Amino acid sequence: MRPPRERLVVTGRAGWMGMGRGAAPASSALGFWPTLAFLLCSFPTAASPCKILKCNSDFWSATAGGPSPASDDPAPEFCAALRTYALCTRRTARTCRGDLAYHSAVHGIEDLMGQHNCSREGPTAPPRPRTPPAPPPAPAGPGDSQERADSPEVCHYEQRSAPRRANYTHCGLFGDPHLRTFTDRFQTCKVQGAWPLIDNNYLNVQVTNTPVLPGSAATATSKLTIIFKNFPECVDQKVYQAEMDELPAAFADGSRNGGDQHGANSLRITEKVSGRHVEIQARYIGTTIVVRQVGRYLTFAVRMPEEVVRAEEGHGAGGQGLYLCLRGCPRSQQIDVRPLGGPPGAEAGSAPAPAAAAAPPDAFPYEAAAAKCKERLPVEDLYYQACVFDLLTTGDANFTLAAYYALEDLRMLRSDKGKLHLYGRTPEPPGRAAAATGPGPAPRLLLGGLLLLGLLSVLPEAPAA
Repeated sequence: MRPPRERLVVTGRAGWMGMGRGAAPASSALGFWPTLAFLLCSFPTAASPCKILKCNSDFWSATAGGPSPASDDPAPEFCAALRTYALCTRRTARTCRGDLAYHSAVHGIEDLMGQHNCSREGPTAPPRPRTPPAPPPAPAGPGDSQERADSPEVCHYEQRSAPRRANYTHCGLFGDPHLRTFTDRFQTCKVQGAWPLIDNNYLNVQVTNTPVLPGSAATATSKLTIIFKNFPECVDQKVYQAEMDELPAAFADGSRNGGDQHGANSLRITEKVSGRHVEIQARYIGTTIVVRQVGRYLTFAVRMPEEVVRAEEGHGAGGQGLYLCLRGCPRSQQIDVRPLGGPPGAEAGSAPAPAAAAAPPDAFPYEAAAAKCKERLPVEDLYYQACVFDLLTTGDANFTLAAYYALEDLRMLRSDKGKLHLYGRTPEPPGRAAAATGPGPAPRLLLGGLLLLGLLSVLPEAPAA
């Protein structure tokens, strides 16, 4: 039986789980998490005021590593953690109305308090001191990986692909935002609102970008949702969601690995810096994801085998026109940085930079922005240019670090060090851009009118009265 803290959270399989799995049929719950995540990402709010994810993470941290109390045994520490959890949910109650995770947590707390005879009155658990992250483990040699010892071979991509050497590629999103695709195209984009970064057979990644300042055309990533799809014998479906000022070190259900299956450890979250840097290893698909909060906003980087990148079965040819990490930004969403006075090399034919005419009052002058970025990014490549662009459009010095960490994550994830630096931007080809964005509203209305007229012309006339 799983520990109480793992049964206290919402899962995509059966909703609330108290002393066992819910009775809802599995088929009815298969699409729960993708649907919920899509709805959460579809509203371009700066950050959700509901902090139930933080309550979940704090309760997990407070009880992780301790003994699991038996039912009917009022363990003081566990009861104190439950009371703290309940207090956290009450504090965020007003902003969480209608939130499924919140209501499930509230009912779950009541259930566990009753099971363990915990009084609602009493001491609460003091917050645990933040400890520095443990150093990353040394690379595992043949035969010395814990996952290899306790997981089936199907849960280790490198073992499955050993006969054919896997080719890895990288995608990153950072800053205002700047996109480096799996095919090494580098673009600066508007993409305000919710946009899919990755959508293949194994995982979905969606970001929400919001204006940096009210009325500003400059946007940055304020929300990130990653859905790891069920992989037989290895992992259950898992959802990871991060927001501004909320970078949890656990999945949405409070767990840190792939669930109950034999190869669950082939999916694992590691907190590198508390509240600032999280790494997710998905060994069963050979994938590493790095999520950071730099200043107020999020950055994303992924290393993935090309075979996994292009696993689009069922989508049809060209069916993922807005899969940004693979296709790039639509032409209409690309920004030309040249009007801001930056170095040449911007996307030819892109939309003019809208922020150029409405820079914030505290924006950096070009010379100051260039000097500031040079401190962290001595090579005048596209990461340096992105840094300068962001300081000119936002006036926020934290964007210097966003560009710096994006390059550092690339350096860590990419084995081909010769392709770290890019110097020329890549626009969306006109043909592909037209296919991705589709016809505008006016052509759609015109086409609809013509079709209607065509149908009316072939309908039989009504008999005269």
